[in-house]
Parts: sequence; structure tokens; C-alpha cells
Amino acid sequence: MKVGVIAFQGAVSEHMHIIDSILGEGSSVAVRSEKELEKVSAVIIPGGESTTIGKLMRNSGVFRKLKQLGESDFPIWGTCAGMIMLAKEGDEQVERTGELLGLMDMRVKRNAFGRQRESFEEELNIAGIGRYHCIFIRAPAVEKVYGKCRALAKFGKWIVAAEQGNLLATAFHPELSGNFKFHEYFISKVK
Repeated sequence: MKVGVIAFQGAVSEHMHIIDSILGEGSSVAVRSEKELEKVSAVIIPGGESTTIGKLMRNSGVFRKLKQLGESDFPIWGTCAGMIMLAKEGDEQVERTGELLGLMDMRVKRNAFGRQRESFEEELNIAGIGRYHCIFIRAPAVEKVYGKCRALAKFGKWIVAAEQGNLLATAFHPELSGNFKFHEYFISKVK
């Protein structure tokens, strides 16, 4: 099994290191082209800046192919900016991102917790995972889920982790926590 990490921006090497630690060296693939998507069984869209990631995904052909895959049973996990890219709707800041993949029945708010200086860490209870140390960096949040999407975790009034069939989204950065449980959970969706 190979897990791709969209490699235009963000904590790409951190996700790849964890995947390789769980599945064995060489199990992760940096994805920058439509052709590289054909080599993987699942994809992680890392954090970063959603407008930039979206533009680079569209320019490379990755966006169109990933949208097609996501509409099938192909597992995709978006962290932070990746969460924004998976959403069907967003606030006015998200609207400036450009076209979203529109795969998950959720509405997101970009920078829900403030700017970079308001970044924080919090222990949360995650459905299916348990207690988890969450690192929020200029994080988005889900304002509402509907249809087949369900909340996995909340912080205050915000949904910070959601799941819809083969799709997973987190507002926080599990790749920075030192805890592999979330990556293991995602891999279990692939198997």
C-alpha cells in the first residue's frame, strides 16, 4: 500500500515520515502530478495556505483527478488547509480560496480561531480515537455538518474533526503531535 501526500506546501515530510514509520520505508509518495496519484491507495492534503494549495493543485491537474477519486471510495484526509479544500461550502474568506474539491457535506470557516499568533494546543476527545493532543495553527473549523458528514470532535462551538465515508478532515495538525493514532485511523480506512 502507498499513501500519497499532496506535496505543494505544508508539513509534507512530517506526514510522509509517519506513514513510512507505520507502513514501512517507501510507503509514502510525494504527489505533485496527476500521474503520481495513480500510484497511491489514499491521499493526505496537508496544511498550508488553501488558496496556494488549491491553485497549484488545479494547475497541475491533481485537483480534477483527486475530485474524481474522492467521489468514489478513494480515502482522502485533509488537515487544516486540506480540511478547507474538502468542504462543499465556506465563509467569505474560504470563497476567495477558489474552487474547493466539494467532497464533504460541511461548511468551514477559515481562521476560525484567529491568526498565527492565536495558535494553541488542546487535549480533545476524538470519536474512534480517544484522548488526543491537538495542535491548532491558524486553524479553520467546521461551522456545520449535514448529509452524510459527521463530527468526530468539537472544541467549544466548533467542529474540529469530521468524517464522511472515505473522507476525513481535521482542523489541527496530527503530524506535529508525535502521536500516530490519527494516521493509523486513516490507514485503517484504506485497508
